[in-house]
Amino acid sequence: MQLARVIGTVVATVKNDSLEGRKLLIIQSLNKNLDAQGKPMVAIDSVGAGVGELVFWCRGKEASFPFKREDTPTDCTIVGIVDSEKHVTT
Repeated sequence: MQLARVIGTVVATVKNDSLEGRKLLIIQSLNKNLDAQGKPMVAIDSVGAGVGELVFWCRGKEASFPFKREDTPTDCTIVGIVDSEKHVTT
């Protein structure tokens, strides 16, 4: 899992049927000091995150674990919301 900040939402007029009703969010990956790293990505939200929140995300086959794996085509999924930033930075 890695840290990211939700920076926006995605609206899709056409998408895979298994993504129907699922929220797509734009996330910006962060380093240990909460500084942006890399390019923003689109992630499926599995936990009800919103814009501005600090979240955990994962990629690869693990990204499909919160869903029926054979039914949800995802390579980037938000899997947790960080309650407090107090203990994140070093």
